Amino acid sequence: VDRQVVRVVTPGTVTDDALLEERRDTLLAALCLESERFGLAWLELSSGRFSVIEAQGIEALTAELERLRPAELLVSEQATKQLPHINTRLRERPVWHFDLDASTRGLCEQFGTRDLAGFGAQERPFAIRAAGCLLQYVRDTQKAAVPHLKSLRVEDRSEVVLLDAATRRNLELDISLADRPECTLAGVLDHTATAMGGRELRRWMHRPLRTNAPLQKRLHAIETLIDSGRHGELHDVLRAVGDIERGLARVALKSARPRDLAQLRAALAALTEVQALLGDQDSPLLQELALQAGTHPECHDLLKRALIETPPAILRDGGVIAAGYDAELDDLRRISEHSDQYLIDLETRERERTGLANLRLGFNRVQGYYIEINRSQADQVPPEYHRRQTVKNAERYITPELKQFEDKVLGARDKSLTREKELYDQLLDKLIGHLLALQATAAALAALDVLANLAERAVTLKYCKPQLVDEALLAIDEGRHPVVEQFIDGHFVPNDLSLDDRRRMLIITGPNMGGKSTFMRQTALLVVLARMGSYVPASSARVGPVDRIFTRIGASDDLAGGRSTFMLEMTEAANILNNATEQSLVLMDEIGRGTSTYDGLSLAWACAIHIGKQVRAFTLFATHYFELTSLAQEIDGCANVHLDATEHGEQLIFLHSVKEGPANQSYGLQVAALAGVPPKVITSARKYLRELEQRSVATRAPQTQQELMLVPSPVAVDSPVLDALAGIEPDTMSPREALDALYNLKRLQREV
Repeated sequence: VDRQVVRVVTPGTVTDDALLEERRDTLLAALCLESERFGLAWLELSSGRFSVIEAQGIEALTAELERLRPAELLVSEQATKQLPHINTRLRERPVWHFDLDASTRGLCEQFGTRDLAGFGAQERPFAIRAAGCLLQYVRDTQKAAVPHLKSLRVEDRSEVVLLDAATRRNLELDISLADRPECTLAGVLDHTATAMGGRELRRWMHRPLRTNAPLQKRLHAIETLIDSGRHGELHDVLRAVGDIERGLARVALKSARPRDLAQLRAALAALTEVQALLGDQDSPLLQELALQAGTHPECHDLLKRALIETPPAILRDGGVIAAGYDAELDDLRRISEHSDQYLIDLETRERERTGLANLRLGFNRVQGYYIEINRSQADQVPPEYHRRQTVKNAERYITPELKQFEDKVLGARDKSLTREKELYDQLLDKLIGHLLALQATAAALAALDVLANLAERAVTLKYCKPQLVDEALLAIDEGRHPVVEQFIDGHFVPNDLSLDDRRRMLIITGPNMGGKSTFMRQTALLVVLARMGSYVPASSARVGPVDRIFTRIGASDDLAGGRSTFMLEMTEAANILNNATEQSLVLMDEIGRGTSTYDGLSLAWACAIHIGKQVRAFTLFATHYFELTSLAQEIDGCANVHLDATEHGEQLIFLHSVKEGPANQSYGLQVAALAGVPPKVITSARKYLRELEQRSVATRAPQTQQELMLVPSPVAVDSPVLDALAGIEPDTMSPREALDALYNLKRLQREV
């Protein structure tokens, strides 16, 4: 038997459906990294999507790897040590696989072009080198041509709203921090009819766009489907399409199974209905996608003639090609099919001739046809019976007539299977001739699936169409968190948000569990939804330009990377301070909490000042440092808001509504009691709290801390300021009264 390796299966080159995640891309990636300049190429072999990007900086590289999450990453032997800590399977490749000239030649040969200028890759040498290495690896593992790789898509980071690795994790776009896939944005949004539609939805989600024009086309398409009521019908028709994107890749690799072709036939049959549904829709994008989808009558007719109605899972045993498709195959099958009656007649005739009532005919793959007789009757067999096999309690024989029949029938069956395999290979070759057009159809159907799905979600979940504007603005009326509202018991409390040129930073205070983090995350998620072309959970929303979204929310130790919670917190803060711009959206939650009170307060103060005065990004800054509420007087465009709560007897009630102004207390001990901290501990904590408050009144803070808290230095002479100060009783004052007293002291000081 001639044995050879026909294909090498690796984590990044899997194409078998049983080994793939249905609704997530399985990517093979290659990285060319020198200093901090990198080129990254990635390929989903199961669909033929081939893309590259070239950029600068380890932070950008980490963000791209977090977005793509490749199953396998090819790197040069020299670049391994420069890589950041990533959770991806690395495979080292020789340095010469990243040679620029060899990579360019290989890519041009694959795409049938003279150069790569037509793809916009000519001036991206690092990206070309990465793509060349990746293509060589695919050829080495597949041991065959890969005709479905016919184009290279060059991505540009300036086209998209950038999300760094921490932001993608914190927003839980499609991966839950608590390992609950349903509690993610994708878990709520993805009701697509096909798996390829689900994957396309995630691509849109992970790549929100900065340019309004394509987003307006998506939003108009969704609005058109909602107004016409066609989104439900379109969804039902697309159910029959299945995942032809991956099926076509297997066609290209000559590894498609019969049911892949049957699914393609069903998809092509559905195209006529798709065209009928979209024919009168007043949406440029829907018309473009309908034109791209086409109808492919030639391919549909070919598959209808070639395949039986319900083919088996594999080709090995035949029975795939339909009767009437090939005359030679029909003749060979006729010989095999008529053999059953001949065997019945022969068995009856031999019983009568020999007088052996227990005689029977059988067949197995090893011995072929045989006549079986009980061992006790073996001495009665005719002389022309030749023993073929001895089994327990029986002897098996062959006769010249049966041998002649066996040669004829088995020969016909073998020839039939061989012919069927030839016809199947020819069928794949014919389909490969239409591969580019069929891949375009699959892409169009996936996009239509996403649009129909987003229309259904907008209607079902009561989302609104966002307005995309050119001025600096983020105005949301009755905004809701798209995930939390689906899983909480009871009514979700919607909240408004207003940020513009005159109001760029909000200092958010309020109790733990009051909803600060939810409010911040929902703001970012609404921006992501609007910037992917989806309706949003609000009664109205106006969204201006956004170039990046940053989050500094929550933290835990990175033991493998050797970084503490506070170190991670500061790393994320540094990324924001160094890279945020006036068009960025910044979410900062509890900055400075991982160190001492004064250190943390100082850092939080300085970060807020820098962002508010230097960067001027739209910023939501949540804190328990009430001293930071005075930043509203320090920074132009800064305002205080708080999440409301109230005490009812011993019970703390969270109202979850955003109100103007600072909170009056944190309710930390009440939240601890709700969490189940023993009453004795709570009582003891209240005692220590009173002692600390009294000690704080009795002891002057250092001068540097007074300056930080905007408290004026002591006056050395008698004055109205000292008189007013003498009349203050701090133990009896509310936080609001204390703040009013502070303003009064400040006014008196200016008058002195």
